[in-house]
Amino acid sequence: MKRAHKYDVIVVGAGGAGLMAARYAALNPNVSVAVISKLYPTRSHTGAAQGGVGAALGNVSEDHAEWHAFDTIKGGDYLTDQDVAEMFARDVIEAVYELEHMGLPFSRTPDGKIAQRKFGGHTREFGKSAVERACYAADRTGHMILQTLYQQAIKQNVTFFNEFHVLDIIMEEGECRGVVAYELATGELHTFQTKAVILATGGNGRMFKVTSNAHALTGDLTSVVYRRGIPIEDPEFYQFHPTGLYKLGVLLTEGARGEGGILRNASGERFMERYAPTIKDLAPRDMVSRAMYMEVREGRGCGPDKDYIHLDLTHIDAHIIEERLPDITEFSRIYLGVDPIKELVPIQPTAHYTMGGIPTTIDTNVIIDGDNTIVPGLYAAGEVACASLHGANRLGTNSLGDLIVFGRRAGMFASKYAETASFGDLPRDNQDFSRNLIDKAMNGSGKEKVAKIRKDLQDTMQDNASVFRTNETLCNQVKILGQLKDRYKQIGVEDKGQQYNTELMEALELGFLIDNAEQLVHAALNRKESRGAHSREDFKERDDSGWLKHTLVYKDGDKVRIDYKPVTLGKYEPKPRVY
Repeated sequence: MKRAHKYDVIVVGAGGAGLMAARYAALNPNVSVAVISKLYPTRSHTGAAQGGVGAALGNVSEDHAEWHAFDTIKGGDYLTDQDVAEMFARDVIEAVYELEHMGLPFSRTPDGKIAQRKFGGHTREFGKSAVERACYAADRTGHMILQTLYQQAIKQNVTFFNEFHVLDIIMEEGECRGVVAYELATGELHTFQTKAVILATGGNGRMFKVTSNAHALTGDLTSVVYRRGIPIEDPEFYQFHPTGLYKLGVLLTEGARGEGGILRNASGERFMERYAPTIKDLAPRDMVSRAMYMEVREGRGCGPDKDYIHLDLTHIDAHIIEERLPDITEFSRIYLGVDPIKELVPIQPTAHYTMGGIPTTIDTNVIIDGDNTIVPGLYAAGEVACASLHGANRLGTNSLGDLIVFGRRAGMFASKYAETASFGDLPRDNQDFSRNLIDKAMNGSGKEKVAKIRKDLQDTMQDNASVFRTNETLCNQVKILGQLKDRYKQIGVEDKGQQYNTELMEALELGFLIDNAEQLVHAALNRKESRGAHSREDFKERDDSGWLKHTLVYKDGDKVRIDYKPVTLGKYEPKPRVY
């Protein structure tokens, strides 16, 4: 295979956002499109999303896009850019119907419409009561989206480079002109020249010990652009999903609570009645996770060590559980030996989703500063990006909505740009940065082991920078990260082979993870308030006068620099979040 490639549009990542972007870009007959993925596309993490896509279809009960936009803004603790939320709530309706027409097998109502169920933070009439808004395909919604979009991309003759690991973006004269990728099968570096790059590489949850994220979610491109001088927006806001299987982190969908599941402490109390009296167990995820931690901390946790909470589905009709929640039922039986139809399921919060990411405009252009200065030829969509739809806390179901709405926009805007742009010249040394990364790992001293550093990173991030944070824990983590960076310089890869060198990949991914942890910890230390998923025990209140602004974290040599940009407000004034 040749090692130099040329396409009008390159998409990095083959999850929901990447495939949607590729499909839309390829609808333009004048544009050639290729997707680069370090996994086979249908193994992408979108496939693990269970609960549904939020869209105000009104198939079960009355609903409106305005209500969805409000819930998104309130759920994001008013750090959400309101113009983005309003566009999204309108566009996601059309996007869901489009998926249906592509062949996605949604569950159905008795009269044949797309089925919808309740979900955390979804309300009618601006918070009065819960509403059925989540469009679902049993508890396999993400899996169905991934399969459907992959078929659509194939139909549009998109070219795929599977098991290629992107290590760098090529910047020249302030423009993005391509990427460099490592081919796993051969160990060779490939240069991809392009007019437009769309980054859609997902999250970075593997920096935590207990996570729902797949092993591949190591924040690769978040780190790559960070090293290239592009800031990361709002990385301090990391969502912990309340219902992960105890000790494993395997996700049990919020749809289980949407179907009537109840969270109970050791005494059997439905404790969410004390924290969110109106919508109880269907409160937003940040609030539920904190409530669960408080129950455990105050001695009301379950089990011999009193360190988990129970999810109770035993009062729900067995047929409904088997039909609407088949996967999570099987997960519980296989991994814990617990039958949810008859027994309470042990759960704990699990690191799930980053609200922050590579900053973009509403049209998915990557930006480099608080003035929204764009990087020509560079776009981002999905979890890796931050258009600030999710603010300080993502509303359940808005991740899949984000994929299809912003993936579509990225594909359209990138292909439109590529149609009139020309190929810029590439620097002669475009592979040097990537080659240097590989050489350092392959030829290091070997005094330190990648697996041990990764474990220490995950353990300490879980202890010091997860659901609750203080100045002391965050300062401690800053010191630890400095030590881990020094230790990382002493790694060495024992496998010197060229083909499928997974040891080398893990070494490179660890470097990316450390960058991601650095962004989060410094941003969290700097934000002296509690808002959404960022909960400071030494600054317990939200402070709109001082902190109603987005964080921008820059890599400045060996140091970290922090700047800010304003939140786009609208008709919804910031108010206390009460549910």
